[in-house]
Amino acid sequence: MNDLTSYFTLHHADCVDVLPQIPDNSIDTIFADPPYFLSNGGISVQSGKQVCVDKGDWDKGGTPEHIYNFNRRWLELCRPKLKDNGTIWISGTYHNIFTVQRCLQELGYKILNIITWQKTDPPPNLSCRYFNFSTELIIWARKSEKVPHKFNYEVMKHLNGDKQMTDVWRLPAVGKWEKTCGKHPTQKPLRLLYRIILASTDEDGTILDPFAGSSTTGIAANLLGRNYIGIEKEKEFYDLSIARRNELQDSEKRQKLLDNIRKTENCATVLVNHARKELRELMIEKGLCYLRAGDSKGSLQVTPGFERMKYVLLHTNGDHCQMFKLKKEGTFQIWTKENLEKYGFSPEHSTHYIVLHFDNKPLEIMKTPQSLKQRLNTYKARLYPLTDIC
Repeated sequence: MNDLTSYFTLHHADCVDVLPQIPDNSIDTIFADPPYFLSNGGISVQSGKQVCVDKGDWDKGGTPEHIYNFNRRWLELCRPKLKDNGTIWISGTYHNIFTVQRCLQELGYKILNIITWQKTDPPPNLSCRYFNFSTELIIWARKSEKVPHKFNYEVMKHLNGDKQMTDVWRLPAVGKWEKTCGKHPTQKPLRLLYRIILASTDEDGTILDPFAGSSTTGIAANLLGRNYIGIEKEKEFYDLSIARRNELQDSEKRQKLLDNIRKTENCATVLVNHARKELRELMIEKGLCYLRAGDSKGSLQVTPGFERMKYVLLHTNGDHCQMFKLKKEGTFQIWTKENLEKYGFSPEHSTHYIVLHFDNKPLEIMKTPQSLKQRLNTYKARLYPLTDIC
């Protein structure tokens, strides 16, 4: 693999010093994870142990005026760097997010959504005097009021099982597989940045992160074929970013990152069915896919996870692959041989069959991954994400 430095750029500096050097109208999207200003001596739970939530001097709180001036300054410097259709994402909690919202509106940005990231595995609240803190907020805004912004709506819809994606994203926090080089105390999960970048940029676009931390934004950007500019003030985290960037040079580690990002319980499941040409054509005509039930060759076993079945991919000897959407996801019927014969089929190997109903108009797919056609017999596969084929 080629050297990453030409499209994975890191600056060890304060963002207010570097931002003026970045050309105006050159950035497709900005993701910013600024200080939340919550390091005030509180406690939390990490790996089952009570820990102090103080992150470092960079996260120490200040007066409301200090927090306002801090956020206004970097947001003002960021705006001219965005392309006219560019957008900015800023994460936070109640400690800083309302000040960020005020600054955005004063500076001429247009707020588009406030995403609620609901963590699937939040730590408990030890005081038992509050509701458990299980969410963070991410403001999504565009550069100006009247110029339309970049939004890959169809990509997000595909990722959400062909339904409109809502502004509540249920995703886990950072996993162990994301900490192989070390850990940043406020590190964001790759799955979160992966989704943000897919939503608001195209391949070869450029993403800016003025508070890079451990450069999770850069890792996700690189895996998706985007350019990245990160700025990090703290030497410890700048070094961690370098280590993570270098790790991308290992093709096996890159693939492992991609596989882990895509492994979510919400992944779509597809039935891949190898069929003779004439049988495949009849299935498509009738909108019916049938298979023997059980463990034998060419059979389908209904197992946990079947409820995620949303698609059928039909092919013959790995060729002429066509994917269809089930009329109702995760559902099937048991038919007798006689019922199938009424529809023109000639089942020969069993008295009862699993039947899936699908829309007989094939989905438009750009390519078919080898993993969905490399085996001749019927099997199930998971699609993560659907953007791999659409």
